[in-house]
Amino acid sequence: MNPLAKHSLDGKVALVTGSSRGIGADTVSFLADAGAKVVVNYRNKESRAHKIVEGIKVNGGEAIAVGADLTDSAAVRQMFDEAEATFGKLDILVMNASGGMESGMEADYAMKLNRDAQVNLLKTALSHMNDGSRVVFVTSHQAHFIMNTPTMQNYAPVAYSKRAGEDALREMIPTLKQRNIGFVVVSGDMIEGTITASLLERSNPGAIESRRESAGKLYNVSEFAAEIVLAAVEDVPADNTRLVGNTSDFR
Repeated sequence: MNPLAKHSLDGKVALVTGSSRGIGADTVSFLADAGAKVVVNYRNKESRAHKIVEGIKVNGGEAIAVGADLTDSAAVRQMFDEAEATFGKLDILVMNASGGMESGMEADYAMKLNRDAQVNLLKTALSHMNDGSRVVFVTSHQAHFIMNTPTMQNYAPVAYSKRAGEDALREMIPTLKQRNIGFVVVSGDMIEGTITASLLERSNPGAIESRRESAGKLYNVSEFAAEIVLAAVEDVPADNTRLVGNTSDFR
């Protein structure tokens, strides 16, 4: 269920990276349903992205799909240029896309995508954002708390790279404050129904059930997306972090 009221984002423009499926798809749909003009970003799932756009339009919303590999600086620039040319400057940027568990990628791909590309994304976005806008960086407890709480071995490179990305983005907060741009990190426990959870389950059978028993509850894709959109509109927490789900096993 969309936590945002109808028309609450009328006149606003939002871009969600990695929004052709999963958490990103639900996030961008919630924003559109609340009245925002939305940009659906994808890397290689073009047909899925256009299907989401068509669904938004059928429901009376405004949306476009723009392909861009976030590790390609030129493609990122073109994405923001197209977004602004179509809808104007952004009011909401949700940095949802991440990765690092894909097969066949170079050894440093996780750091390249989850840190370097995220920093470049935000730096590039700034000239395309309105003063007083909001940036939301999406991460996981396994990454947010990785410096103190170990995670599964095959997820560790992703966790460390996402934490490095979070830390690098936080260093930009003083620059964002100069334009009254809010920044908030949304960290969630293992999310049922995501590609990452499925990959972890495949390599660590029983991982999802084990985490569910320990946490008491795991959020699904739609529930977590609802928390992300709330972070895009509610007051920024004092520590710029919105923790979603049980954190008792993290410190």
